[in-house]
This record gives sequence, structure tokens and C-alpha cells, in this order.
Amino acid sequence: MSERQKMISGLPYDPGDPELQADQTSAKQWMARYNAAMAASPAERRDLLRQKMGEVGEGAIIRPPFHCDYGYNIRLGRGVFMNFNCVVLDTCEVEIGDQTQIGPGVQILTADHPRDSVQRAEGVEFGKPVTIGRNVWIGGAAIILPGVTIGDDAVIGAGSVVTRDVPEGATAMGNPARLKKG
Repeated sequence: MSERQKMISGLPYDPGDPELQADQTSAKQWMARYNAAMAASPAERRDLLRQKMGEVGEGAIIRPPFHCDYGYNIRLGRGVFMNFNCVVLDTCEVEIGDQTQIGPGVQILTADHPRDSVQRAEGVEFGKPVTIGRNVWIGGAAIILPGVTIGDDAVIGAGSVVTRDVPEGATAMGNPARLKKG
């Protein structure tokens, strides 16, 4: 199994692997082009997104600047809107459902590191996929941690740190994010 296959599967992998380093270099070159296209039309930017992303639904918009690790693990549904300065660390799959709106400065993180100091010193990493449902609203500066699933029609308050799954239709806010009662 290649280091790339391990990474995408959520297994411990070596981030210094030559194939992964080449993938990151390609992503950096793509981000330079994408982020320089701020004045381009949404259709032109969507064409650029399709050059790097795993999937880009019709009408999806990401306002530059935008940053990611690889791009190929990101799947955007129809009508997804991501505002300025979003970061997606996509060592594993990130799926964002149709019509989801994401505020400025949101971070979606799949990348993680061992808690054991010996393993961490060895330089291995791993990840956990993030799934965001349809018609979700995520307020500015929220952070979505590795392995989280957010259900359809959920609301995530601005500045929240989402450490656990959020059920369909629920509102979560705070640090750590907690479900709003009634």
C-alpha cells in the first residue's frame, strides 16, 4: 500500500513520502493560480476548482484566498458557498453537501497526529474524514475537527470548535461546540 493510499484510508503514513510531497507541490502551484484569480468570474474560478478538486458541483463557489493540502480529497456539492480565507486540510476525504454555506475563516481539518510523544517524534501522521451534509450553515471562524460528521440542515455557530458529530437539523455552538437545547 502506498503512503498516499494509507493517508486517504486514515492509516498512519509518512508525510515526507516523495509522491505526497509532489502532490503538495502541485497543490501549492494550483493555489497560487486560484488565489490570484480573485477578480475572475465565478465560472472561471469553478473551472480552476475542477482542475484540483475531487468533485465540484454546479454553482459551487469558493472565494479566494483558499488553502488546502491536496485538493483531490475535497468533494463540493451543488451550490456550495465558501467565503474568504477558508482552510481545508484534506489528508482524508472532505465531503460538503449541496447548498451548504460556509463563513469566512472556517477551518475543516482531517489531518491529525499521534498523541503518544514517541510516535509523534517518528513523524507519522494520520487523518479522519469529515462529512458535512446538505443545506448546512457554518458561521465564520468555526473549526471542524477530524472525523466529524455534520447532518443535513444543521447550524454551526460562528467561532465554534466542533469536536463531535452534529445531528441533522441541530444547532451547535461554543468551544467545544454543544447542541443548543430547545
